[in-house]
Amino acid sequence: MKKLYIFDLDGTLVNSIGDLADSMNTVLERNGFPVHDVEAYKFFVGNGTLKLVERALPEDKRTQEMIVRLHEEFSEVYRDNAVRKTVPYEGIKELLGALKDRGCKLAVASNKPHEFSVKITETLFGKDVFDVIYGKREGVPTKPSPEIMLDIMKDIGVRADECVHSGDSAVDIMTAKNAGIDCVVGCTWGFRPREELTQAGAELLADKAQDILTLTEKL
Repeated sequence: MKKLYIFDLDGTLVNSIGDLADSMNTVLERNGFPVHDVEAYKFFVGNGTLKLVERALPEDKRTQEMIVRLHEEFSEVYRDNAVRKTVPYEGIKELLGALKDRGCKLAVASNKPHEFSVKITETLFGKDVFDVIYGKREGVPTKPSPEIMLDIMKDIGVRADECVHSGDSAVDIMTAKNAGIDCVVGCTWGFRPREELTQAGAELLADKAQDILTLTEKL
């Protein structure tokens, strides 16, 4: 059994796409830009909220000034709406409980701003489930740069070969591999298609939360 299980947040632990879409669409509409359906947002997210804003804007409006201004507006709206529709995926709470019962450490590694990552995780799972929660922090590169994973491993005191990382996108797979973590589980219930996970190099695929335990329990 591995000692540390690291999870991506959006699309892995929680289905947050409705709140992300609603908040961004509110900002777009307020500024006179076209809005997008929820499915489109599944491909806008994954690289942090600045990139979300950039992708949601019309191509000819993607100036640095516009992105920064709308990102500030988005953050204000999302702060009050981050857990309106967002819920854990089926079986996730049971999986986390089973891992804790086995003595495993648990961590969250997200490109979502740290403030929101902590708020969502602690609101939906409580404050005593995860040993470390890291979102996007000032001065730390976003995934797929490995710093977030390396910081988690250092804080908990484990090696890369003692970790499992689970995520729903190529960014998650690449981040884990960049950090030296070979045991990577692609979660097919998330925002990105199965093919993206396999092409990124996920050798283990989970179709439901319990599969993460089944696939890794004897490793």
